[in-house]
Amino acid sequence: MVGGDSPTDHMRGKQKMETQGEFLTNEGRNKAISQLEFLRTVKRAEVAKYLHDAKESGDVIDNAAYEDAKNQQAHLEGKIWELEQLLAKAKVIDRVQTDMVSLGSFVHLETAEGREYRYSLVGAFEANPSAGRISNESPVGRALLGHKVGDLVIVSTPGGVKEFTILGISVE
Repeated sequence: MVGGDSPTDHMRGKQKMETQGEFLTNEGRNKAISQLEFLRTVKRAEVAKYLHDAKESGDVIDNAAYEDAKNQQAHLEGKIWELEQLLAKAKVIDRVQTDMVSLGSFVHLETAEGREYRYSLVGAFEANPSAGRISNESPVGRALLGHKVGDLVIVSTPGGVKEFTILGISVE
């Protein structure tokens, strides 16, 4: 703790720190690199061919295929730029704590009704709630950060207020 900060203020600072910026696991970083390489090579070539074929098929002023090809090219270049920025700026999660919930943690939760959930806490790029990967920026992810086994966590979500008890934290 710093100065006169209370433990709660210190924990809020920790939560704020881990919800700012982009974060990737090693697996997520490798996935982003593969996706970027695919877009730069395969997809760029496909869109370039489509653009060339549309241009060759006639007048470009009233050519819907040419406009579509230009839009696809712009979308593709935007996606490539986003991935390049993500990889340039993202912090790779290399150390995961098991004594409290942090990025990269696997968290075993139980609701007041007895339903159990297992989530992996990841950055926004890797989030896939249906696969159990929740973002540190989501309401549940943000609320879980910094809590320990046995803690009761109350979360305000778009679906209402939820209560979770943390049953376990692991690295898996």
